[in-house]
Amino acid sequence: MNTQAVMHLLMVGGAVVVVVWVLNKIGKALAAVLEALATVAMVLLALWLVVKAGYTVAKATVTHWRTTLGLTVVGALVWWWGWLPVTLLLVAVAVGLLVWQWQHHESFEGWAGRWLRSWWLRWTLYARRLPKWLRACGLTVQDADRPIVLTANPLGRNKIRRQPKQRADQVPRVLGVRSGASWDEVRVRLVPGQKPEDFDEAARALAVARGVERCQVRELRPRVVSIDFQRRNLLAETVSCPELAALVDVPGSAIDLRKVWSGRTDYGTDWHQSLVGSHTLHAGVTGAGKGAQMWCPLVSIAPAIRDGLVRLSGIDPKGMELAYGRRLFARYAVTGKDALALLDDLIDGADKRKREFAGRLRTVPISRDNPLEIVEFDEIGALIRYIGDRKLREQITERVALLTTQGRALGYTVRGYVQEPTKDTVPVRELFPRRICLRVAAKPHVGMVLGDQAYDRGAWANRIGESEPGVGYLFGEGIREPLRIRGGWVPDETIKQLETFVTAGVPDGMGSVHPLRTDHLHAPRDAA
Repeated sequence: MNTQAVMHLLMVGGAVVVVVWVLNKIGKALAAVLEALATVAMVLLALWLVVKAGYTVAKATVTHWRTTLGLTVVGALVWWWGWLPVTLLLVAVAVGLLVWQWQHHESFEGWAGRWLRSWWLRWTLYARRLPKWLRACGLTVQDADRPIVLTANPLGRNKIRRQPKQRADQVPRVLGVRSGASWDEVRVRLVPGQKPEDFDEAARALAVARGVERCQVRELRPRVVSIDFQRRNLLAETVSCPELAALVDVPGSAIDLRKVWSGRTDYGTDWHQSLVGSHTLHAGVTGAGKGAQMWCPLVSIAPAIRDGLVRLSGIDPKGMELAYGRRLFARYAVTGKDALALLDDLIDGADKRKREFAGRLRTVPISRDNPLEIVEFDEIGALIRYIGDRKLREQITERVALLTTQGRALGYTVRGYVQEPTKDTVPVRELFPRRICLRVAAKPHVGMVLGDQAYDRGAWANRIGESEPGVGYLFGEGIREPLRIRGGWVPDETIKQLETFVTAGVPDGMGSVHPLRTDHLHAPRDAA
């Protein structure tokens, strides 16, 4: 028994030795394989990191080529010259730019200022803070399907715990910044699940986050919007109308009636509007500055009126605003019956042009024989809504509808002015393709004039101050987003000068339908 036990132990021991030896060989082989795999993985990882770094650098170079080029030049100069000469050079350049800005601000702004400011604001402000503002305003997209992490703890009371793993939300990416004299335009790319209307609704919240008075959102192309922040109010000061003295030697044929200077825009540029082939409705409370919108374009086209290329008709229910420049108007009406007769005369003239040009031309050419007929209809609601004669109201409304629907190609332009822009007051308001909303009393009035989404897009006309007459928002005819403008202010003496300018050179036969009269009213003009 002892011998057998010893033999059994020897056999077992030998088997263990063999197993250990085999496992050792297998372990060494596996270690070699794993070492080889690790080496390959490290090589692949290194290659992937190099490719990724190269792609990132190439992408940054192409996307931000100005910054990349600038840093490359500075780095090369530091490498060649050392940091001290480069520092002195940068200080000299900065001093030169400051002197340039001080001496010639306009040229500096056009050639260098706006580019430097755009670059600085992008990297120091918007690239760093805009993602935080977007998160605070709810303009990010959360992933609906978040992974679940299972935590197993055999010794704890809860053996398995399910915890959702936190994942960063998707934030729109800043594509570029353009900084002008008064606005910063920040272009961002939307993420899937967002739409431009989301940013429209958050415009006021974004303005508060940025610490500015206004914010406006514009859709540039699919998935790209521009978030515009107003840094300065360039319309705070009164805008002056053109000087008539500078127009004395200008022939009427040189006036471009499709590009008439009317004031300034919120972007620091001139505001031009077309008086040909368009109708405009102006809405604003008393004192909002409708007079600036009315008279400034007429001053700009004074040579064309003088030379008979433009003929004015005025409907003035108050008998005050247009009466101050009465001699400018070939036709003039105050009462409802006179207004109906004036409109009928205009429609008769339009029918005559239809018979003359039908089948020959699609648009009547403007000439002294067929001048542009501009109808200035002040307080349009007074004759369309408020007069007691219902039949007369309906007739006037019908005539206005005919002129606004058929007058475009015939050389007839209607410019209406109203205080209360409700549908009941101006049932034909949708027939005016261009609309300007000045200061109004309530937020809903903005939508009535400019459309339902105008307020969300930044047309905050109800917030215009009483000290800003003539400031308003323009929308329609190629303008995708409400444009803030301020009409040029025309003093009373300029209106009298305009009368003299126009009537002193009126050709024979001008206003033959209703001869011009000189017995104009000498009454103070209403400030509206």
